[in-house]
Amino acid sequence: MKNKSRISNIVRTLCFFGGIATLCVAFPRRSASGDSLDTVLERTGKYVSSFLEVISETNCTERVLQEKLAGNGKVVERQESTFDYLIILSTPGGELSLVESRIAPEEAKREKKPRAPLLISNGFSTLFLVFHPYYSASFQFAREGEETLGGRALFKIHFKHISGTRSPAALAVRGREYPLDFYGTAWIDPTTGVIARLTANVDSGMEDVGLRALRSDMRFAPVAFHHSQESFWLPEQAIIDVESRHQRWRNTHKFFGYKRFAVDTKEQVAEK
Repeated sequence: MKNKSRISNIVRTLCFFGGIATLCVAFPRRSASGDSLDTVLERTGKYVSSFLEVISETNCTERVLQEKLAGNGKVVERQESTFDYLIILSTPGGELSLVESRIAPEEAKREKKPRAPLLISNGFSTLFLVFHPYYSASFQFAREGEETLGGRALFKIHFKHISGTRSPAALAVRGREYPLDFYGTAWIDPTTGVIARLTANVDSGMEDVGLRALRSDMRFAPVAFHHSQESFWLPEQAIIDVESRHQRWRNTHKFFGYKRFAVDTKEQVAEK
């Protein structure tokens, strides 16, 4: 598509680097408030469903810091880029599809020799799809207690993908896709279903296709729009660490300057 530096189907492919695509049972327990895990999961599923409509009506600025690391963790190469960022939601044939769009600033497009990317990581801001009804049956969930973040008492909910079932993320290598069996933890407000933080990891079973480990940490923060008294928890920061057999990368994505837009279609009939 014109003027789009990169568009990827983030439901299926998380990230790409080096010219080879590599990443682009409920246990009901009751909290002090009396909410069971099943109740909180149902509430979170409804929140995520409505959240998709909000995030597909917003755009923001994304700043990406790409770093290549040595074995001792020291940064040996780094690159920073800024994009206009938005997520496009569609449901072709009843299937959930999200497309992530990054548009480079005009000055970056005019560079005579564009810098080669280190690690391009896409789709991590949408890992909340773990709790969407379209995907939630593909995961096991368990309570890990409670934790206070920013003065809010949150449930810590562990999730683990069930191998062989539908996954919201895939590893793509040389034109072939491998669904990711990832696991992690989400920090969720049990009253509203809002997700404040989400971590996801892959650390075994993928070395035969070049992936040794993948770790991501996604933070969300409240955003208030003009003409609205309600705040929406939108992606604020994502940190992704990737290890292959011989290399290691760390990408930090920061999202800010959110604006909400709406598309109205009007039809006018000329008077005779």
